[in-house]
Amino acid sequence: MVNHQVAFPDDENGDVLRQMTEQGDNLETPREIDFSVIFPTEDAALKFAVLLLRNGQKVSFSEYEEHDELPWQVQAHPFMVPTHENISGYEALLAEEAEAFAGQNDGWGCEIQQ
Repeated sequence: MVNHQVAFPDDENGDVLRQMTEQGDNLETPREIDFSVIFPTEDAALKFAVLLLRNGQKVSFSEYEEHDELPWQVQAHPFMVPTHENISGYEALLAEEAEAFAGQNDGWGCEIQQ
């Protein structure tokens, strides 16, 4: 593996990617990334999940106990290379689509790849 220092933007996604690199993650390896979007009602979350499914996305749906006002969670699970551009772009797309259902992005995560 080539050990070169990658410069990431100074924002939340850049911080996470920097931390992943420090943990030895090979960020050039594509993987499933879990993006969370939370909603005020079960109906809103289900409608958003159906929208993602109709666009060919893998999704999961669950109650979300960590936020009283947004107690329903939909996770999208795209397979992608975890670049800052890919992650930030996908988050922006989710935020734009979730707005119609009063949803809010709630972060992302993935397994470390060596």
